Amino acid sequence: MTSIVDASWFHWAVGVAVALPICLVVLTEVRAALVRRGSGLAKPIGLIRNYILPLGALLLLLVKATQVSAEATPVRIVATVLGFVVLVLALSGLNATLFQGAPEGSWRQRIPSIFLDVARFAVIAVGLALIFSYVWGANVGGLFTALGISSIVLGLALQNSVGQIISGLLVLFEQPFQLGDWVDTPSARGRVVEVNWRATHIDTGSGLQIIPNSVLAAASFTNLSRPQGAHVISVETTFDSTDPPDDVCAMLNRVAAGLPQLRDGAAPSTVTTGTGAFATSIPLHSPADGFAARSTFLRWTWYAARRAGLKLDGVADDFGSPERVETSLRIVSPTLRLTDADHQQLLPAVRLTRYGAEEALQFPGQTPKRMSFIVNGRVRLIAHGEDGALIPVRTLEEGDFLGSTTLTREPVSTGAYAVDEVTVVQIDRAPLEELVARKPLLLQEIGRTIEERKNDVRRALAAAEHASRSESSPPSSNGLLRQRLR
Repeated sequence: MTSIVDASWFHWAVGVAVALPICLVVLTEVRAALVRRGSGLAKPIGLIRNYILPLGALLLLLVKATQVSAEATPVRIVATVLGFVVLVLALSGLNATLFQGAPEGSWRQRIPSIFLDVARFAVIAVGLALIFSYVWGANVGGLFTALGISSIVLGLALQNSVGQIISGLLVLFEQPFQLGDWVDTPSARGRVVEVNWRATHIDTGSGLQIIPNSVLAAASFTNLSRPQGAHVISVETTFDSTDPPDDVCAMLNRVAAGLPQLRDGAAPSTVTTGTGAFATSIPLHSPADGFAARSTFLRWTWYAARRAGLKLDGVADDFGSPERVETSLRIVSPTLRLTDADHQQLLPAVRLTRYGAEEALQFPGQTPKRMSFIVNGRVRLIAHGEDGALIPVRTLEEGDFLGSTTLTREPVSTGAYAVDEVTVVQIDRAPLEELVARKPLLLQEIGRTIEERKNDVRRALAAAEHASRSESSPPSSNGLLRQRLR
């Protein structure tokens, strides 16, 4: 009995028999805690518990407890498997600690995939070299020498391909762009979505453009995302040479100032670039907004130019013809309680105009100078919440009217946006005052409408406040309301 206790293998066997279960229990609890927290370290801890710890215990029992020679094939096989598992652990741990769960916008999140591949390759090469050297006694130095000579020969044979890879690596080390940046290259314009060994992938909006890194290294390109918040687009428009330039610039600036893509705190500017030619600079949050901002600006400019009596592209507006004005006024006659005599008297003071979809007809706090009666289309009334959110109040349709405080000369409490193309009949304050002076019931109707809309605003704001308190994620609902309540 004394000889067994004093034997060296006995202490190793007892140590492994006691330490292995304890370590397994501890690692099980640690892994369970990491899983509950959603940590990326749960997978490396699982590898240690399920593979490395049992294989290490088996290797100790073979070498120390049973006195098997380290040169024996079973021992080398177990050591090789253990080495491979440790190599996998190193790769998993490197990914979990550095890159998995990296904060948005950090260097770890933006690093190109090619550098991750290089790091993995280096870890694998070093790990395999150690395994073959210490476990199997291989001449790793000679192997690396042979590989070095072979690489020189291959490099000479494939110098063009290798040169492309090297030039691409130089671009990546310089990092003139990052994942998510918008770039404008000679062959493509879009957002960088991937960078690998050979090429850069650019999402152009109509497909994925694959550009070899060597092409980017040899060409000049523009990074539209740097510096941040400095992206500006320029939109060219042409008007008739008889249109006053100051009036055109003011109209274009008003249209650009209402764009939802306009950068906060920035103001657009317009300059004339020649006879009848104008360039409008519009600051945006991101190059991703460029297409939508340009399209919306040109569409709204078409309507705004005709309302202002300006000739966009040299074309005059003939929409407000006498026949169309008379027909439109008859549509809103029931709302105004017009007789035939009233109709004929009011006809010269009527103006027929149109607004584009999502275009603003009035803003909260604005004092209207005229009333607008809807002939065709729909208009959505909105109010601003305390947090700046847009709260829908009601939708107006044919026969309804805007600017009800024109006669009282009070600011309106609601804004109004066109849901689709809207045609309105507009009447200035003076003709309306003469009309309501002869029609007390119409004046009462307008006053009642003012009070109803004030009550609608109060109810909408109260409902929105109640909803924001009861919902668990109010920012997402407010985000939806900010999309112009489409």
